[in-house]
Amino acid sequence: MKDFSKFIFNNILGWRIKGEFPVLSKCVIAVAPHTSNWDFLIAKLAYASIGRTANFLIKAEWFIFPFNLFFKSIGGIPVTREKNSSLTDTLAVEFDRRDQMQLAITPEGTRKPVKEWKKGFYYIAFKAGIPILLVGLDYGKKEAISLGVIHPSGDFEKDIEEIKSRYRNIQAKKPENFLL
Repeated sequence: MKDFSKFIFNNILGWRIKGEFPVLSKCVIAVAPHTSNWDFLIAKLAYASIGRTANFLIKAEWFIFPFNLFFKSIGGIPVTREKNSSLTDTLAVEFDRRDQMQLAITPEGTRKPVKEWKKGFYYIAFKAGIPILLVGLDYGKKEAISLGVIHPSGDFEKDIEEIKSRYRNIQAKKPENFLL
């Protein structure tokens, strides 16, 4: 899968990997900007091209036959939004249960413009005691860029400023939808 993904990512789509993607047995991968449906494909191919796989969250409505077979095979985790459950707690427990798990999340939570990023990616990592790998998808340069690793301190406001600062020079597919 690595060679196939690398061929498509580099040769067909013309994208490159930039920076060092550390090997982490457990992490949340914050992928931004998220302004297009293409972001999913680009991110999946980028990570696979370096020989890695990551889980991702997807609405439970998509987990119906036969789509459920496909999404499960590529790392999809169905999410049902219920009032009486905490997704961050559930995922923190899941990280604790596994020896290895990388979970890719888009901090904006949607492709539309948002002023405030969702906090879930941060609190999943904080509660699980794992780092956050920051990955930028720069459409201007056609690069998937490792922006480093953050270890959540528990001070969301302080940490989110540092996290967002790493994405400042990244060009989104739809720049008008990427607000920092």
